[in-house]
Amino acid sequence: MELSDEELMARYQAGDTEAFQELYRRYAPRLNGLMRRSLFRKEEAADLVQQTFLHLHRARNDFRTGSKLRPWLFTIALNLKRKHFRTVKRRPTSELGEIDPVGSETAPGTPLERLEDQAAVRAALAELPDGTREVIELHWFEGMPFAEVAKTVGASLSAVKVRAHRGYKRLRESLAARNPGPGAE
Repeated sequence: MELSDEELMARYQAGDTEAFQELYRRYAPRLNGLMRRSLFRKEEAADLVQQTFLHLHRARNDFRTGSKLRPWLFTIALNLKRKHFRTVKRRPTSELGEIDPVGSETAPGTPLERLEDQAAVRAALAELPDGTREVIELHWFEGMPFAEVAKTVGASLSAVKVRAHRGYKRLRESLAARNPGPGAE
């Protein structure tokens, strides 16, 4: 039987390094995807994932028994990403020269159209306000329920739902403007 994230965290708090390795195996790819959607260099994303796990290690004894691990870990990651953007004093850009398409290293021979679609989605996401983009990333890409997203970003459930509604609407509009479809002139 596979242990829950919270059981693994309890084991890690007790000194089981294999539990940490399992948490890393489970969450590093998801956190990397979260970072890569707004950081266009895979090295930056990988660095922030490593920093997230370093923070997890340092704060392991602050994790409260009975709490959910995923929102706690994603909060650490989002805070590090915000700090990174404050430090470099820039918002994510979508210049094609800076984009490492997400998934390109795992899917050789990906059709150019798919890469262009990924770039369009990433560019549209980059145009969203930070709080809205984070809600979209956590809900849509990570599949978190709105209640968990609210806990992760530190907002009320209704505020998260409003951000998501507005964000999805802006994404649809932005993507439609980038690709008007057949017959549009």
